[in-house]
Amino acid sequence: MTDDAAAAPTCLAHPPLGDHPAHAHCTGVHGVDGRPLHAAALKFFWGPMDCGKSTMALQMNYNHARQGRRGLVTTRIDRSLGPQVTTRIGLAHSAIEVTEEMDLRALVRGRWAEGVRVDYLICDEACFYTVDHVEQMAELVDDYDVDVFAFGLATDFRSDMFPAARRLFELADSVARIQVEVLCWCGREGLLNARVVDGRVVREGAQVVIGDTVDTAQVRYQVLCRRHYRSGDLGPRA
Repeated sequence: MTDDAAAAPTCLAHPPLGDHPAHAHCTGVHGVDGRPLHAAALKFFWGPMDCGKSTMALQMNYNHARQGRRGLVTTRIDRSLGPQVTTRIGLAHSAIEVTEEMDLRALVRGRWAEGVRVDYLICDEACFYTVDHVEQMAELVDDYDVDVFAFGLATDFRSDMFPAARRLFELADSVARIQVEVLCWCGREGLLNARVVDGRVVREGAQVVIGDTVDTAQVRYQVLCRRHYRSGDLGPRA
């Protein structure tokens, strides 16, 4: 064995490659889903509330599944407060609730141990995951050859970045803002998520408080342009 081969990282991609001659470096080998090994990527799709992140997550899952790939859909603190991905246009999909203690690598390894293929992960509400979860996502891509598609907000109600979102910006192979435009009440592009309690914008409190964008919610969120986010102006319907 050459020094280079000895130094090469162990390939953990599943299923095993057997005695394929390229096993040492996994070069030129294809997985059972037909894609080249070590072509996996960590991709982060972000945008403000109401821009269709969860809808895109379910569409991504559908597109990959219909081509024979097998994946897991995960979420954390969905607006429904249940183990599912829900959208404001009425779509929903069962999901695995990610707890603070969950190890995404162990989740995938457990499915493999049961004989279940996992080619990709859909991680909705990724902004609410922990930084450790994001590190695990990167490891799943690099060492396990599992694609990870993460969807979430970038900033909270104070316009500060969520820790997990910041780490995704730092580690992801690609970062894309979802192109569905959300408008502020004034007609400008909505950029920031304001938390509204008792009819006014609040700027203090826990980083994560469950709410929705509907006017009847006790705690609600409203997407505003920067000008009206800074002034706290919720518009004539407030």
